[in-house]
Amino acid sequence: MTSNKKEKIAIVGSGLIGQSWSMIFAGSGHKVTIFDIYPEQVSKALANIKTTLSRYEGQGCLRGDLSAETQASLISGSTSLADCLQGASYVQECVPENVDLKRKVFAQIDEHVTEHMVVATSSSCICVSQFAGGMRNKHHTLVAHPVNPPYFIPLVEIVPGPWTLPEVTSRARALLESVGQSPVTLSKEVAGFALNRIQYSIINECWSMYKDGLLSAEDIDKVMTDGLGPRYAFIGPLETMHLNADGIVDYCQRYAQGAYNVCTTLTPPPVMYDVPTATNVLQEMSRTIPLTEIAERRKWRDDRLAALAQLKHSMKHKTD
Repeated sequence: MTSNKKEKIAIVGSGLIGQSWSMIFAGSGHKVTIFDIYPEQVSKALANIKTTLSRYEGQGCLRGDLSAETQASLISGSTSLADCLQGASYVQECVPENVDLKRKVFAQIDEHVTEHMVVATSSSCICVSQFAGGMRNKHHTLVAHPVNPPYFIPLVEIVPGPWTLPEVTSRARALLESVGQSPVTLSKEVAGFALNRIQYSIINECWSMYKDGLLSAEDIDKVMTDGLGPRYAFIGPLETMHLNADGIVDYCQRYAQGAYNVCTTLTPPPVMYDVPTATNVLQEMSRTIPLTEIAERRKWRDDRLAALAQLKHSMKHKTD
């Protein structure tokens, strides 16, 4: 998968994540077939992909060197899983986050797995060992978890199962890097993978601070958008430690005890999303983002992320 030869990519599931994966692969010139059991869903997905690619082209944030029209022409749809998988070297499953459904879908995929095929799930929390253990070709399976929206946030978490062949993991990573994603590879399965373990730790403390009346919902979000967020858009927490002292060892010598003292005051994971607290947060959030305006705000978010992606891309090329 590291050669210039363009592989056929199979996308199983035509929802928004499946559509995003299709556009990412087509942006690098791969032929893509997107599968759904419902013909109307396939037609809807292809129409939405064409419209979205055209909009991205107009906004100047289209990925790759091919035109939106050319990229859209590389993406076809099918209601036949066999036809979708035939000739594919990489499969990205994008069905809803449900163990039983994934077990059923992967059992069907198993009938068509070839020797050099990689079969990845977009699962955000469910490990392949939870649903692919009965497959004859389970050693071809792994997690390739994108971050929403995948088109503008390039991180992909690759999580091999206990049986995944090393060459399958390396081929998946090489392909994802070649199409402009930024994969990280976990050495083994762990609940929540990496991103959600970090994200849930942040959310847990935010939830506790809100319940304790320490900060308003608006101010909690401001801590991220005007504090940690801008920094973490360019450097991670370990590099932050490294730069905020004379190297990371010096940082630990200076601040480790203080950090430990703070951590002893953190509460255990709260029962998140309890109805009273969630209702209070909703009331606050609805003052600025009513439920009727969530779709509009989501588009605003994606536009901001597109602009940030362009900035980071241009900065990378200036330093290369």
